[in-house]
Amino acid sequence: MAVALITGAADELGLAVARRLASEGHLVALSDLPRRERLETLHKLAAKLGGPGAALVVPADVADPEDVARMVAEVEERAGEPIGILVTVAGYLATAPFLRHDPDDWWRVVDTNLGGVFACAQAVLPGMAERGGGRMIFIASEWGVTGRAGATACSAAEAGIIAMAKSLGRELGQLGIAVNAIAPGVVDTSRLEADAREAGVTREVIRTRHAARVPLGRIAAPEEIAAAVAFLADPRMISMVGQVLHINGGTTRARG
Repeated sequence: MAVALITGAADELGLAVARRLASEGHLVALSDLPRRERLETLHKLAAKLGGPGAALVVPADVADPEDVARMVAEVEERAGEPIGILVTVAGYLATAPFLRHDPDDWWRVVDTNLGGVFACAQAVLPGMAERGGGRMIFIASEWGVTGRAGATACSAAEAGIIAMAKSLGRELGQLGIAVNAIAPGVVDTSRLEADAREAGVTREVIRTRHAARVPLGRIAAPEEIAAAVAFLADPRMISMVGQVLHINGGTTRARG
């Protein structure tokens, strides 16, 4: 089993990934922004996973490469071994019509979503190489494949994450490090609240609207994405390299 670092672990998707990897026997290191409510969420999860020593809580801002380097060093020091699994869930969501999107906010999306993955991958790479291999699993988005009107920053960043997974898959495979991405469609998390506010409806209504556009007839649960993470983290799946798993109920493969 390995030390698994999960960024964005305080959101529903990150929590589901942490629970799944912990159930697989990995030591999970939970990271998110150093905000009180997020830290409380992480400490509660760590306690449920078995108390002190069963999970590590190491907050960091992934948009800050120095903070990322400090986070990785702390995780490896406390765990007593290099990180073997990296799962990047952290992200910043902002939507706006292209001509009205504030440039600083646009770049904040890119610096957090794409730059954060870059910083985390660079920081864990020496340790993974030292241990003789590892897994990097980048959570991207369907928007990185299809694009999304009013979300150029997020779409561009997610497309970059996918390209990074493919490129690093080629570059790091010789080190025994398998790099892959997951590009979910709509997932049933609190991010639906933003969609609901934008549309002026309730979360239940927006969930139904999203589901109606999915060939499967429903949106994904966080646990389904977590199951895909566990699949990619499985040591028996070393030949899965530079791939993108599209977990979206068929939205990028079938159109009405």
